[in-house]
Formats: sequence, C-alpha cells, structure tokens
Amino acid sequence: MSLKWEGEDEDAEAARRAAAELESHIAASVGEPLTIANEFAEVTVRRVETRNGVRLLIHSVRSGQWVSVDPLELESLTWQNEATFAAMVGNMFAPLISEGDDE
Repeated sequence: MSLKWEGEDEDAEAARRAAAELESHIAASVGEPLTIANEFAEVTVRRVETRNGVRLLIHSVRSGQWVSVDPLELESLTWQNEATFAAMVGNMFAPLISEGDDE
C-alpha cells in the first residue's frame, strides 16, 4: 500500500524544476563562490551570467533553499531598515509577503 497526499505529484515536479534551475545557475556561475557563515547561518554566494544579465545566486548550505536576485532586487535590500530584516528573520523559511496577498 502506498500513501500519497493531494498535490504530491505537483510538489515533486516543482522540486525537480527548482533543482534543475539551481544546477543551471551553478553551471553559469563566474569566478569562485564566496561562503559566509556564523553560528546561525551559512550561505554561498555566486555571480551568475544569465541571458537576462548578471544575477547573484544566494544558496543556504544548511537548508538547501536558494534565491537568484538581479541588481535592482539586490539594491532594494539597502532601502530596508532593521525592522524589515527582523521581521524576515522572525518568519524563517517563509516569505514575508505571500504571493497571494494583494497588499
């Protein structure tokens, strides 16, 4: 007997697509990766050349989660205050604003 959950096949396909995209970004990286760590987190940062320009790939070594940001998205971090970062850290492993939110 095999147990399955609703949406299992969609979740597995999304995970396969994300893994393939990550591998594609890593293959397109330029230069040596930079690893930054402390007792709370460890991330590897890579410069990635894409067909849409340069992006920064930030990969969490511990959780396996990653994000690819363009220069404007990266600059937008400089517009934030400490409260924004505290809210992000306080809501670990989840987006600060869900994609379904209209706000």
